[in-house]
Amino acid sequence: MACHIDGFIAAVAHTHVLHEGPVTGRAADAIAAANTAAEVALRLVRPGRKNKDVTEAIQKVAAAYDCKIVEGVLSHQMKQFVIDGNKVVLSVSNPDTRVDDAEFEENEVYAIDIVASTGDGKPKLLDEKQTTIYKRAVDKSSHLKMKASRFIFSEISQKFPIMPFSARALEEKRARLGLVECVNHELLQPYPVLHEKPGDDVAHIKFTVLLMPNGSDRVTSHPLQELQPTKTIDDPEIKAWLALGTKTKKKGGGKKKKGKKGAEAEPMEATNGATPQEQD
Repeated sequence: MACHIDGFIAAVAHTHVLHEGPVTGRAADAIAAANTAAEVALRLVRPGRKNKDVTEAIQKVAAAYDCKIVEGVLSHQMKQFVIDGNKVVLSVSNPDTRVDDAEFEENEVYAIDIVASTGDGKPKLLDEKQTTIYKRAVDKSSHLKMKASRFIFSEISQKFPIMPFSARALEEKRARLGLVECVNHELLQPYPVLHEKPGDDVAHIKFTVLLMPNGSDRVTSHPLQELQPTKTIDDPEIKAWLALGTKTKKKGGGKKKKGKKGAEAEPMEATNGATPQEQD
């Protein structure tokens, strides 16, 4: 789910297993891998850190659950009316996919987007007709031959000039035919439906983070089911990442007000959304 107010965007996603009781087995491993990797990313996406450090960390978390981070999923910086900014965090580093090195800075906004799989993490497009979500490529222009394509592209430019949209929102009789030519001319960016191999479990966690002067603010969140994964986190480095706070401690020096025994304790954010094993 996502929304925007005057172009300022917030997005959230999570995977939910439709059954009663705790999630167990490899499905629990996939959800725990995605959620724990996202929790680590939340703590590492902070001013002064590099995007490549986050990529390496989330892959290490997935490996601890014997899972793979799905290729092609990116965590993006977001700006007003821009859902995929220039600064990007790769989920998986490989020779075929490269992004510019970047350093996180104060007052930036990021969508942390993690997808984990019990398979090989390389989902395939099986049927182009399943794709129903598109986004206008604002930096592209081309002459369309078909009247239906020109009609649809004009409607898209008026109604959805920047944000992703569903094909259901367009004129149904002409939409599918016109969309194909628009995609072929790279005027639209498709969001395809990808499939892992049958029997593999895939889990998705996404939220929006503001990098504020006093620390990171997660402004969208998700209710997590009780998980009973087959693996637990034993790696000291991962445990150290999860123990990091998301807020910057206030500097001392001020006088304490009378009537208070001490400073209020900060919430245990390091365990927010963690599995029961991690909370212990």
